Amino acid sequence: MAKNIIVPAVKGTREFYPEEMARRNYIYEKVREASQSFGYQEWDAPYLETLELYAAKSGEELVKEQAFTFKDRGGSQITLRPELTPSLARMIAKKQRQLVYPLRWWSFGPFWRYERPQKGRSREFFQWNIDMLGPNSPEADAELIAVAAKFMQSVGLSPELARIYINNRGLMDSEFDKLAIPTESRLMVSNLVDRRSKMKADAWEKYALEAGLSEPQLDGLVALLENKDIWKEWDDLVRLFTALDALGVSDYVEFDPNVVRGLLYYTGTVFEAFDVSGSVRRSILGGGRYNNLLADVGGDPLSAVGFAMGDVVAGIVLEENGLIPEFEPSPAPVLVTVFGEEFSAESYALSAELRAAGINVSTYPEVTKMKKQFKFANKMGMRIALIVGSDEVENAEVAVKNLMSGEQVKVARAQVPEEIQKMLASD
Repeated sequence: MAKNIIVPAVKGTREFYPEEMARRNYIYEKVREASQSFGYQEWDAPYLETLELYAAKSGEELVKEQAFTFKDRGGSQITLRPELTPSLARMIAKKQRQLVYPLRWWSFGPFWRYERPQKGRSREFFQWNIDMLGPNSPEADAELIAVAAKFMQSVGLSPELARIYINNRGLMDSEFDKLAIPTESRLMVSNLVDRRSKMKADAWEKYALEAGLSEPQLDGLVALLENKDIWKEWDDLVRLFTALDALGVSDYVEFDPNVVRGLLYYTGTVFEAFDVSGSVRRSILGGGRYNNLLADVGGDPLSAVGFAMGDVVAGIVLEENGLIPEFEPSPAPVLVTVFGEEFSAESYALSAELRAAGINVSTYPEVTKMKKQFKFANKMGMRIALIVGSDEVENAEVAVKNLMSGEQVKVARAQVPEEIQKMLASD
C-alpha cells in the first residue's frame, strides 16, 4: 500500500469521534431513562444470527437484498442482524414458561442493512427497541405510546415539534370490508395510502384507479382517510385515547387514518411519531400491536406491542432543533499540571486523592511549559487547573486556578477535594 494513503471506512458505516459518540450516548441515556421510568428491563441479542432466523419472519427483500451475509467455517449462512424482532421471538420462545408476564423489555444496539447511504439512512445504525409481551389491551398499547412521548418530552421535542399519529388495524379492516376491498388487495391499498402524502391528489387518484380500485371504492377510501373522528366509533381506540389522557400525553397524540405502517403485520393499534418542525414530515419512530410474535419460531401464541426508533434520524432532528447538549471535550473538569520532573509523583498522588473523592481528573502526561498545559486545559473545556510546585509541597498546599475567571488561590492539601467540589457545584 502506498505511503500516507488512509484506508477509507467501509461504505455506509459510521465513525464515532468523541463529539458523535457524545450525541449517541445522549440519545442512549434518554432512551434508558424513558424505558426504565416505566419499569422496562434492558436486554440484548447476538449481533450475529443465522439467516434462517429471518427467512420466515422477515420480508424477502430484507433477507435477499439488505442483509449482510457470509458463510462461517462450518458452512452456515450467517448475517449481521438487520432487525431485532426475530431474535426477540426466539429468546422468548426458549424460556416462555420461565418468564414473568407482563414482560417489559427494551434494547439499544447496532444493526446493519445493505441500503443506499443518504442523509438519515446508513448501512449501520443503532436502534431502540421496546416491547411489552403478554397483555392484549388498548391500555398496554397506550403505555408504549406514553414511553415514546416521555422520550420526546425528555429531549425537548415539544408537541409543536413532534407528534405521534395513531390508527388501528381492526378499524381499517372493518372499513375496508364496507368498501368491499378483498383481503388479497389490502397490501396494495395500504401501500396506496402510504403514497398519498407523497403525490399530488390527481396523480394519486389516477394511480389508485390504475391499481384496481373502482370509483366508488376510491371515493370511500378518500372519505375514510379524511375522517379524523371515526376513531370514536371503535371501542379499542376510545379506550386507548382515554388511557393516553390519563397518562398525561394527550398533547403528543392524534388519530390519523393515513398511518398504515405494516397493517398486514400488525394486528391492532399502529402508531408513528413524526418530526413536524419543518415542511417535510420525517418519521422518528413507529410500531404497534403484533399478536403473532412466536408463530414462526415454535412458541405458544403471545400478545405483544412495541416500537423501534433509529438513532440516525432522531439525532438529525434533535440537532436541527438545537436540542443536542453542548459538547464537553473532556469528561474530566480538572487538570493536575506537572510543574517539573521532581514534582510528577506529587501530581499523580494528588490526582489519585481527587479520584478517590469522586472527582474526574486528568494529569498532564509529560513535563512541559505551564503555558502549554493551561492551553491544553482550555481547549479541552476544563474548569480548574491545579499546580504543585516547590512552595506548595513545602507548605502542604496546592495552587488552585479557576480557568473560567483566571483567579488563583492557595488551598491546604487536605482541603483540596472539598474545595474543588464546591467550585464545580457553583459553576
